[in-house]
Amino acid sequence: MTAVHLGMPALPTAPRPALPTAPAGVGHLRGDRPFPDAARDALRDGQLRANLGHATSTIRRKRAAVVGEVPDWAELRSAGRAIKAATMARLDELLVQLEEQVTARGGTVHWARDALEANEIVTRLVQATDADEVVKVKSMATQEIGLNEALEAAGITAHETDLAELIVQLGEDEPSHILVPAIHKNRAEIREIFLRTMPGVDADLTDEPRRLAMAARAHLRERFLRARVAVSGANFAVAETGTLAVVESEGNGRMCLTLPQTLITVMGIEKLVPTWRDLEVFLQLLPRSSTGERMNPYTSMWTGVSPGDGPEEFHLVLLDNGRTAVLADEVGREALHCIRCSACLNVCPVYERTGGHAYGSVYPGPIGAVLSPQLTGVEDNASLPYASSLCGACYDACPVAIDIPSILVHLRGEHVEAQERTTPEAVAFRALARAMSHPRLWRLAQRAAGLGRLLARGRPTLPAALPPPAWAWTRSRDLPTPPRETFTQAWAREHGGRS
Repeated sequence: MTAVHLGMPALPTAPRPALPTAPAGVGHLRGDRPFPDAARDALRDGQLRANLGHATSTIRRKRAAVVGEVPDWAELRSAGRAIKAATMARLDELLVQLEEQVTARGGTVHWARDALEANEIVTRLVQATDADEVVKVKSMATQEIGLNEALEAAGITAHETDLAELIVQLGEDEPSHILVPAIHKNRAEIREIFLRTMPGVDADLTDEPRRLAMAARAHLRERFLRARVAVSGANFAVAETGTLAVVESEGNGRMCLTLPQTLITVMGIEKLVPTWRDLEVFLQLLPRSSTGERMNPYTSMWTGVSPGDGPEEFHLVLLDNGRTAVLADEVGREALHCIRCSACLNVCPVYERTGGHAYGSVYPGPIGAVLSPQLTGVEDNASLPYASSLCGACYDACPVAIDIPSILVHLRGEHVEAQERTTPEAVAFRALARAMSHPRLWRLAQRAAGLGRLLARGRPTLPAALPPPAWAWTRSRDLPTPPRETFTQAWAREHGGRS
């Protein structure tokens, strides 16, 4: 595929010189600590685990009910996967088609190599309007690039308008879920945040969900009405018409997309679908897999600008930030099929116990464990591919059938191959491979393994506290006690011959 990430444009138009190599992603894609260390702290937080357990189990039940109503769910899932695979195969030409259609309808397209360029583009666009604040629709892409921080550094205030994003912003917290960023907070914690940070809030505010939502609505309404610039993401873009789509549940997106004079959309280059007919498939898959609804309460679509209706100026920023590098991996590129439904998070036993912050990236859970390392380069996020039990629940839940377990194993292999120093584990497996390649060595190894029965002292597993370096393996895995008789010995005894 021809490289499609392009240089920082001079406003208002954007030249598109191709780059020889794909840069790694930057932004909020890495944690300060490896996943095992961060997860260990999260596991000690009983309130966090209770909040996550309640929320994810509720979403799982809702999703199961509405998916069970669709007789052709498996066929829809296969169609979604096929459309995404075909789109990735033609992504370069489809992106050019999208640019042509958006431009023909009065919009301006900008191309950003990475988060730094995207932030600079958006900041310059806002500054060109003389606005000192923007309202934002929930957007994983703008979280990924750290847009709020970049705008703040330029003296521009970004107001999150999604309820969960607002909670996270007011609480000076970080999102921990793709769909429900404040999933780690309960109602009492949200009430405390509102009372502490929201100007003019009723001092008698309770933690009743309706009262909390009304307080947020009153807080946001003034900002909607005075904002002259809005920033959004996009769930989908249709290449054949240049149409962008945002699906949401609260109506805040509709306000942001229609009221301001200027609309700036930041979109990852993988969010394309070729045609309107293709969009039909995903509008059935996404709401059922994400919120457990038959359809989205609000589905907003816009194509360029229309005089007298909606924003007077529209800018589309197409973000690479490592995506071209992911596309180059024949196995890993499947992660770009993700439609950000979060179904894999809600079924993942690891995510349910650790929460999203442990992953260190704006993309937590199983999809984050395969997407983030590829965007940054595996060695820059080496612990995430191991943040999984490989149980396969994520694959079963994914509405576009991304084989996350296989990608995790693939990335683990890449990490092992990249190691320059030899580890005890690598030495052990090399020795095992040699033994298994030579029958005599294998028989000797089996007899030697039988000595482990002395350590077990009648228990079904060997003790976890074996001496180093073996303890690094057994402290997190059960090592069964060697049997009295191996299979080959039993075979030889029953059928005759050497063991």
